Amino acid sequence: MCGIIGYIGEKQALPILLKGLHALEYRGYDSAGVAILNKGKISRTRAVGRIGQLEEKIGDQNHAGTMGIGHTRWATHGGVTEANAHPHFAADGKLILVHNGIIENYRELREKLGKSVHYESETDSEVLAHLIAKYYKGNLRAALEAALPKVRGTYGIAVMHADQPDVIVGARLGSPLVIGIAEDGHFLASDATPLVAYTKKVVYLDDGEIVEVSRAGFQISNLKRRAVTKPVEEITWDETQAQKQGYEHFMLKEIFDQPTVLEDAIRGRYDVMGGTAHLGGLDMTEEEIRKIERIIVVACGTAYHSGLIAKYAFEHLAGIPTEVDQASEFRYRDPVLGKNTLVFAVSQSGETLDTLMAMREAKHRGALVRGIVNVIGSTIAREAGAGTYIHAGPEMAVASTKAFTNMVAVLFLYALQFARLRKLPLVTGQRYIQALLEIPRKLQSVLKSSEDIRAVAEKYKDKKNFFFLGRGINYPVALEGSLKLKEIAYVHSEAYPGGEMKHGPLALISKGFPVVAIVTKNQLYEKMKSNVAEVRARGARTIIVATAGDEEIRELADDVIYVPETMELLQPLLNTVPLQLVAYYLAASLGREVDRPRNLAKSVTVE
Repeated sequence: MCGIIGYIGEKQALPILLKGLHALEYRGYDSAGVAILNKGKISRTRAVGRIGQLEEKIGDQNHAGTMGIGHTRWATHGGVTEANAHPHFAADGKLILVHNGIIENYRELREKLGKSVHYESETDSEVLAHLIAKYYKGNLRAALEAALPKVRGTYGIAVMHADQPDVIVGARLGSPLVIGIAEDGHFLASDATPLVAYTKKVVYLDDGEIVEVSRAGFQISNLKRRAVTKPVEEITWDETQAQKQGYEHFMLKEIFDQPTVLEDAIRGRYDVMGGTAHLGGLDMTEEEIRKIERIIVVACGTAYHSGLIAKYAFEHLAGIPTEVDQASEFRYRDPVLGKNTLVFAVSQSGETLDTLMAMREAKHRGALVRGIVNVIGSTIAREAGAGTYIHAGPEMAVASTKAFTNMVAVLFLYALQFARLRKLPLVTGQRYIQALLEIPRKLQSVLKSSEDIRAVAEKYKDKKNFFFLGRGINYPVALEGSLKLKEIAYVHSEAYPGGEMKHGPLALISKGFPVVAIVTKNQLYEKMKSNVAEVRARGARTIIVATAGDEEIRELADDVIYVPETMELLQPLLNTVPLQLVAYYLAASLGREVDRPRNLAKSVTVE
């Protein structure tokens, strides 16, 4: 959600900023802009729409200079207009700012700044720029130190001033900011993605920290004006991993990445002979694990669905009562937590603000907290202090696919590890490990059917509504399939447990209504068949995900997508992929902007 890139060094800044903005497109945005500081003057260009439109507008304009900042905006305060796009000026064009986050008390600040201040936009961000300008007395960092304690809300910012042509100052509170260190300059960015083309050396800011970046180096301090020393970390992936590599869209590439990245997620974390898993990042002794009386997973969107799947594994294998909370609601329900409650905060980006705030609430109430994230060095990873990286690699499409699969796999490994320390027999654990090791190969076999799945999806591209049905561990799979269709195809869909249809939703079924049902062979197979028969009897067209070799199911299906057989708790790893492909191909056939769906952002850093 919004993106920041800043550069100061020996090279021309504009090409670096534009390349960085392209790398940040996956976060979701509606406008973009750049500003260059050169010879005591700041030049700025902004545009509504894509980065390409910004580049067209820049054209032959003179944007020479070796320091600058750029931004992609996702509208919160004020509509999608050029005036509301970043960067924002203050101090008669001498100070310029880019901002991610939300300033909750911007109206109050605006009143205190007085009527003499002229505003070009409707944004809270411009108010912040004018607030910093008010405190500027020749030292930009000092101005931030004075202004930011007056702010209530969240921010990741980068600021320049025409009278200080050798520094960019940044700060963060609730919205990520990272420093990039290169031989010919330094960077500020909202995440590491735009930096990998230039450096792998980064430093992550924490909340309440300010950084002053120059050509020669950087200095970090906190709002109490105390110096802060932080480690330099290494980015573990390269630029090629963030490219499409011949696929039409990042989403399609990332769907096809799943066999490989799933192997990355489980590599070195299982013990075949012991029938168990070892996730060292958990940082708990065996005795501490045995004392866990309750597990809560807090997450949003796709990550939430991975938690719903994990609930079945933790309860069935380990016998631990498990709850799954939408993180945006968790801290508002006055949750009852204790020292023997373990809370998993699950997030692809590791920056999802709702999940971060839920995690902080859980820590405040005395629970054990562990993070499960994809992005190394992210806020949840650092604040949790322990947990597990899912190793899905960079996920550029807004709609999550490979991160979901890896979240499910990592949570399953945790469930197996806990179970073997409690009640699960050795031979059962060994069977699960062997079955898990077969999943990458079986995913490849699902992906080989992609053209057949495309043909199925395109048959339904004119349908305006869908139902997704599943039971047991496949109900969360139905939820995830429905979410993907909404996210990228803009098609209305709902997901229900199969047995719930007769309690109301069945009234919506009419002739030709498409219903996607997961009917793989498991303990609820016969019941799911009955549920599908109910909708089919009322004229629904049924698309069924079934176990390979199940010819009997064809009697209930208009279309069948087969997946290989596996153990019931592992079925979501296979059953989700056809639904991802159905959503993708249907969206592509409708001409949707698959990687960057409207109104959505990859990293949601506001509540």
